[in-house]
Order: sequence, then C-alpha cells, then structure tokens
Amino acid sequence: MQDLVVTIVQTALHWQEATQNRQMFSEKLAAAAPKTDLIVLPEMFTTGFSMNAAQLAEEPAGETLTWLKEQAKKHNAVITGSIIVQHDQAFYNRLLWVHPDGSHQTYDKKHLFRMAKEHHTYTAGSEQLLVQLKGWNIRPLVCYDLRFPVWSRNVSNSYDLLLYVANWPEARQLAWSTLLQARAIENLAYTIGVNRVGSDGNGIPYSGDSAIIHPKGIKLLEASQQEGIFTLTLSKQELTDFREKFPAHLDADAFSLGQ
Repeated sequence: MQDLVVTIVQTALHWQEATQNRQMFSEKLAAAAPKTDLIVLPEMFTTGFSMNAAQLAEEPAGETLTWLKEQAKKHNAVITGSIIVQHDQAFYNRLLWVHPDGSHQTYDKKHLFRMAKEHHTYTAGSEQLLVQLKGWNIRPLVCYDLRFPVWSRNVSNSYDLLLYVANWPEARQLAWSTLLQARAIENLAYTIGVNRVGSDGNGIPYSGDSAIIHPKGIKLLEASQQEGIFTLTLSKQELTDFREKFPAHLDADAFSLGQ
C-alpha cells in the first residue's frame, strides 16, 4: 500500500486576470518545488469566483489546460483546480485533473451556488468523477457540492480521498470547517478542502481555512488564513486499518444515486 503525498495551495487571486494568476501559481510552485503526488489549487483559480463567463471562459483545450499540463510535467505530479470553460454554447465551472503525461479528466460542478446566481450563468454537471493515483481512488468535487452529502456519499468505500476545491466566503467559515469534518467522518475517507484567501472583485472576503482531515474527523493540517503551499503525506495503511476496525460502511442504507 502506497502513501499519497498531497500539496495544497492557499492564496489570494488576481480578480479576473487569468494570465497573472497562472504566472503567480507558476512562481509559487517553482519556489516551493514540492516533492508530491498531487497539487490542489482553488476553485476558479484563474479568475476568482466570477459570473462574467462570457468574457472569461476558455475553450476546453485552452491556455489553462496547456499550462496545467506543463506544470504537471514539471513537478511530476497530478495537478487539479477548476476554471471557467465554454463548451457547446454553455458555460461550466469545470475541474481539470491533469496527469504528468498530459492526459486529463474533467468534472463539471453539480451544485451551482444560487445565492450568487451561479445557476443563471453556468450549466450544472451531471456526472461524478472517480480518479486513480498510486492505488488511491479519489473523488474531486467543487465548493457548494460540500453542502450535499448525497452527491459526496462514499458508496461501498468506492473512494479513499474526497477533495473539494473552493472559493468559500469567510462569512460561512463555520459551515466550511464543520462540513469538511462531517464528510470525512461519514464517508470513512481522508477529506481535503482547498480555499482561497483575500477579497475578490465584489469585495467578498475569504478566510482560507484550507484543511486536510483524517477519516476520524481530526484535522491533520489547517492553513487558517495563511497564504502558502502545504504538503502532507496520507497513509493508505492507516486508512485500511481504521476501516477494518470500524466498518460502519457495512451498516449503510441501501442507496443508488438518481439523476
């Protein structure tokens, strides 16, 4: 059983400035030079959480995907985060999961944040994504998805790591921290939440509080409001041992996800 080294990047973002943000992340990652298997960036990491999709959206194979492929190869690690994409005349808040060999997978955010009218601009995804890395099964999701446990449910321990990229405002920090711990506990899985800090172009502040949570709900890493790049090793053996000693999943209700 292989351990998994994960790196999370918590930072402020340049509002609606994709080129500046890509350059910023390039510089931060180059300076940190993390020896890692997985690099996680926030939601809409090239723009901030913007509804200005008509001006900001990229094609599916646009500049940011090219940049992600370059970074994945350079750091020999999977890199992920979400951006604004236009595809077939619709806009998506799309997570990109990019491997060092240049291959990639995508997930379109399912739950759109109606309080910011995200559902008026973007089209909701309908398919979950399950990816593999070093023998780990990983489910990546986006921000508001965190509030909906059905979409996150770990049926028959199908994944080992649950991952959320986010632009989660400071005003709802308690919900962010509480729900991350709840998702870890109820799903018997490591859970990661990567958020941003600073304020966006709408004057909304973000407190960060990116975290890596043990399946028992213990915070193994908490970034608080600090900008930085944080790396932690997750133990597959520890996860397996815990699930064997506490197999709550065997008593889970029968379940299938309706579309």
